[in-house]
Amino acid sequence: MIGRWFAKASGLALGGCFGAASLVGQALAQTTPSGPPSGGIVGSTETSLGVPTPWGLGLQAAGGPVKESVHEFNTLVLWIIIVISAFVMGLLGWAMWRYNAEANPNPSSTSHNTILEVAWTVVPVLILLIIAIPSFRLIYYQDQARDADLTVNVQGRQWYWHYAYPDQGDFAFDSRPIPTDELKEGQLRNLAVDEPLVIPVGANVRILTTGQDVIHSFFVPSLGVQKYTIPGRTLETWFRADRPGEFYGQCNQICGTNHWFMPIMVRAVPAEEFKTWAADAKKKYARADGASAAVAAATAPTTSTQQLAALPR
Repeated sequence: MIGRWFAKASGLALGGCFGAASLVGQALAQTTPSGPPSGGIVGSTETSLGVPTPWGLGLQAAGGPVKESVHEFNTLVLWIIIVISAFVMGLLGWAMWRYNAEANPNPSSTSHNTILEVAWTVVPVLILLIIAIPSFRLIYYQDQARDADLTVNVQGRQWYWHYAYPDQGDFAFDSRPIPTDELKEGQLRNLAVDEPLVIPVGANVRILTTGQDVIHSFFVPSLGVQKYTIPGRTLETWFRADRPGEFYGQCNQICGTNHWFMPIMVRAVPAEEFKTWAADAKKKYARADGASAAVAAATAPTTSTQQLAALPR
């Protein structure tokens, strides 16, 4: 049985797909079409509200394809660890029962066994390959947007976020946390912000990050996005929200005394609603002098969105 399982896992790694892991994930996941994550070990497969779950054991539920891929890889590694742990515990129990001093008063003097030496060298290598190949594919999948529908410049500042939409009218705005004593009904403490990052549902959103002062981290677990914002450097990642909803995150880089107070709120809305919001935002955030709004990539080297898109994949 173990041999057949590893054969399937090997096929997954060498075939370069997540098919087998997806089957395991679908069989074991707790499916919740909408609402908060279930908090189970595997977690629900999708959500329209990306928030931490009290006493949750698993990953946050997925709001888009990137996090779904993270779930599948996590499930694969989880079951590999379970099989290894069960095998080692069983081996230890058998050794204690079969080779204790009472049952085996005359211990063997054998010091080497060729088959065992080969097995415990080759098997770990195969396990690492099974884990490594899908993990590399996931990293490259998360790395750059393919056919992006929208670009957002994200700049981390002490201690809030600055967002810019260079291809939606070149407007920009700051996003700051709402103090606890100013929260309204339904707003989440330490997660709600005054100006959320708004995106259209179903759009591939290219994220270009940089930092203004120190290193921050743009991290939204339910969308599977995590990227450092480094001063003087532009980094790229992407995500997509497959359903309307609100997805929350925070800076997970220790960037200063108030780093925990850098919440992120992503609001996914239908395409028509996004167009209306973008038109209003362009007027709302227009500069008094008529100049273009500063974007996050402005403090980085001369790498533009077009230059990034032209890089070889």
